[in-house]
Formats: sequence, C-alpha cells, structure tokens
Amino acid sequence: MSDIEIAQQAVMADITTLAEQKLGLRSEKLNNYGRYKAKIALEVMDELADKPNGKLILMTAISPTPAGEGKTTTTIGLSDALNRLGHQSMVCIREPAMGPCFGMKGGAAGGGYAQVVPMEDINLHFTGDLHAISSAHNLLSAMIDNHIHHGNALDLDVRRITWGRVMDMNDRALRDITVGLGGPANGFPRQDGFDIVVASEVMAIFCLSNSLAELKNKLSNILIGYSRDGTARFAKDLQAHGAMATLLKEALKPNLVQTLENNPAFVHGGPFANIAHGCNSVIATKMALKLSDYVVTEAGFGADLGAEKFIDIKCRKSGLKPDIAVIVATVKALKYHGGVEAQDLAEENLNALDKGMENLARHLNNLQQQFGLPCVVAINHFVQDSEAEIALIQSAVENLGAKAVIAKHWAEGGAGAELLAQHVVSILDQGNDRFQFLYDDEQTLWDKITTVATKIYKASDVVADKKVHDKLAVFNETHSHIPVCMAKTPYSFGSDPSQRGAVSDHTITVRDVRLSRGAEFLVVLCGDIMTMPGLPRQPASERIDLTDDGVISGLF
Repeated sequence: MSDIEIAQQAVMADITTLAEQKLGLRSEKLNNYGRYKAKIALEVMDELADKPNGKLILMTAISPTPAGEGKTTTTIGLSDALNRLGHQSMVCIREPAMGPCFGMKGGAAGGGYAQVVPMEDINLHFTGDLHAISSAHNLLSAMIDNHIHHGNALDLDVRRITWGRVMDMNDRALRDITVGLGGPANGFPRQDGFDIVVASEVMAIFCLSNSLAELKNKLSNILIGYSRDGTARFAKDLQAHGAMATLLKEALKPNLVQTLENNPAFVHGGPFANIAHGCNSVIATKMALKLSDYVVTEAGFGADLGAEKFIDIKCRKSGLKPDIAVIVATVKALKYHGGVEAQDLAEENLNALDKGMENLARHLNNLQQQFGLPCVVAINHFVQDSEAEIALIQSAVENLGAKAVIAKHWAEGGAGAELLAQHVVSILDQGNDRFQFLYDDEQTLWDKITTVATKIYKASDVVADKKVHDKLAVFNETHSHIPVCMAKTPYSFGSDPSQRGAVSDHTITVRDVRLSRGAEFLVVLCGDIMTMPGLPRQPASERIDLTDDGVISGLF
C-alpha cells in the first residue's frame, strides 16, 4: 500500500482521550480541531515549570539525495519504538509547507507504518498556522505600502525597503515583481517580491518565541527598510506588531496529533533548513520535554544545515541541549553519493557504497567533534539492501567510533526500530558533558560565516564582494553577537548541488546577507539558493487527485 492508503486505514484515538491518558492533560487545556487534532494551551508550560525535562534526541541525516533518506519516518519510528519499550516518548516535528508538498518534495508526515496522522490534514491546511504566519507577514507588507501612500511620515526610501511578501506555494514568477501600478489610487510603484512563507522572518520568530510577550517583542524589531537619510525603520515604527501578534495568538499553541500507533506527537512550526533555521517551535519542544521522558525531534535536511542550525541557533537562543544525535542513512543514498545514478541504486555496489561513506563520515565527524555529541547511525532499511552492504556500513561506522543499527520502521512500525531505541537509551544512560556550540557569540559575523564554512563544509575559502562586506560592516557594529543562518543548497557540502560525497577544499560564495533583526540572526545567502522555489517540470501536484466522494489520492 502507498503511504496515503496506510494513513487512511489508520484507527485514530480521540485526541482528548489520548491527551489525558498519555500526557495527563485535561480537556480544558485543549482547543480541539475536530476529533483528531488539538492545540495545547500555553499556560500548560507554567503548570509544568517544576517538572524535570526529559532527554532530547536530535534526528538528522546525511546529505539528501533523490533516493530519499527517511528522516521524518525514522523520527516517528524511533519514538514509537521507545513507547513500545515502556518509555514515555513524544515526537516533535515541523509542519509541512504546501509549496514543497505540491512541488518536488511531497508531504512530510513520515511514511509506511511510521507516520503522524491525520496525514492529509497535516500535509494540507492543518490548523491554519502557516496561513496565520503568511497573513501576519503580508499585513506588515500592506502597512508599509499604505504608510507610503498616505504621506510617508517615516520618509521610507522605496528603493531600500527590505520587507517583501510571502505565500505558501512555490511560484518562481513572483520572485521579483513591481507593485503599485495603475495610477495614484494604487500607491507608488516600486520593486518587490515574494518568498515562500517558510522562509519568512515571521516564521523564524514564531518558532523561536517562548511566549506571546516574546513573540510580540520580536515582531516589533523586524527591520522593514531605511529612510532616505539611512535611518533604519522597524515594524514598531508602523505600530504593526500588535496586530501581527494578534493574528498569531492561536497559532502559537502547539498542535497535538498522533502516530499510527496512537502515540502523541507535536507538529508545530516549519521553517526550511536550506533557507531558514529548519527546526520546529521552541514552545512545542520545551512542552514535550516536560510531558515525556524522551523527545525525538528532527532538524531539516542533512546535518550540515539542519543540525548545525538546530544547535547554533535554536539551542543557543532557547537554552535547549540535545543529549544525542541519530544520523539517518540508507544504502541507496550512500551509493548515490558514491556516484551511482538513481535508476541503478537497487543493484549491489560495494565500491560505490564505500566511496559514498565519505558523506556519512563527514556528518558523523562534525557532530562528534565539532558539537561534542554522542551519535548513532540509523540504517533506514530497504528490501533491496544486501547483507554485504549493511555489513560494510556497520564496519565503517564502528571504525568511526559509533554504531550503525538497522531500522525497519517503514515496514514494521515501532517494532522495526526497537533495536535502535535500545541502543539510543543505552547511550543516553551514560550521560554526556561534551556538548558545545560551533562558534562564540563574541566572534564577528564574518568569522562566524567562515567558521561554519571551513569547519562544517570543509571549504578552503569563503568569498564575497564589496557590497556584502559593506553590509556586514554595518551589521557588525550593532549585531555582531547574533548567530548566522546559512542559506545554501542542501544537496552538497559546497555551493554546487551536483557535488556528491564529501567535497573538500572548495570555495563558498556568499551572494548576499540579510538581517533578521526580530529573529536575531543573519541570513547568509550562498551560491544560487532561492528563497522562493519554483515547481519542477513534473510537480507532485499532477499526481494528486480527489474522487467524487472526497477521497484524496497521490498525496505522499
């Protein structure tokens, strides 16, 4: 059966009953969205303040390939396995964006017998969080143009407005546009453009805020542009932040759903990892740590992007600390990194697999040495995997100071990941005091950029033109303490997405930098990365359909 057919046959527990029996949450703390989805009241955090935190398990992966790695699937399978072993475990993952769902990536609710449900709702409009975020973002956009139209008391320079617009769909035609055409009644013409909503600074602020008060304060500090004398202007100068926070009030509450095995899961917030910081909300993660013994959370794409940002942005700002990292790899994906083309990945190829191990080794070394994290490699099993290929991975990983464990959760659910869960728990029981950030707050912004590029990507050089260095000089005067959010291709350690394996001694080109003053990090645009993706030649939307009686097909 397909993923959607498996999900459609799931027997879901009533969400109110699940919340009470497995999390100890009373019904009055839930805002229900039908029988199987609910938002959790924020005051639950205050009620749980004195309860100790559970252990935080970070799920990451090798560099993504067309073969797929199954990071979300493994996140869910591991949590289900922990529950099967008698532990109390929760999943914390991001909300899927509809742009990728209808584009190339497809859905993001897991797969096989390791999914969160209701899968169709989660992959489509869900509880409306992404709509609320896009509305809050675009409200500020509208207020900027309205302010200019009605006299421009802030003397905004229409050539230096830094705040664009967003939508939850891939649409390359909207990357660069002109607004205000049609005469005086429609405002002043100026250049503008759309990003995808998951790249919005509002999304980043949403996911990094611990409370409504912090959310509102961060929104007030959004940089919208500059006046004609060069003075920075912010959302608070337009009195926009109160209305924006109002639109986000309900969205900030974590979304509670369940796995196929009726275990609790938070699905909340969804910034991309290649163009944003790639982690679910701080509120959901912290609440889950109070409600369970183990929390399995994921960071987007490979460890070079998602895990680095999880640690250097989310953990740095929230006080969270991962206790262990699990790196997902597949035989097929490793052979792809070893040079095998997608159509030949099912065939045994030990030479290519051995070469592709360079990619896994790089990620493993980074997590162990640069961040001081104990690691486990989860081999997400496919039926075509040969015993010799599995043995090669396990032997190579053992030589790197870790252990690789086969996980068959896609086919068997939590039962297929019990060995992985047992090994994770055994390492967690040993404790770890080596965790560290990659760079210090006191380093300059350029030093932070080069640290990530040289230590994580193994670049030999980082280059940027005078325009970028001039911007960095200005930002460094008042914002040198903030972390950097590297926006680059997820498919390679370099700037070129076609580079497989573990490229070294390459050059990272910084094309531009953008200050996310409200979220308090610097977005560093590398290579040809786009903040508004386009649809592929054959988008996933061509396969999605609806029967006359309302049954969805083709969604995965």
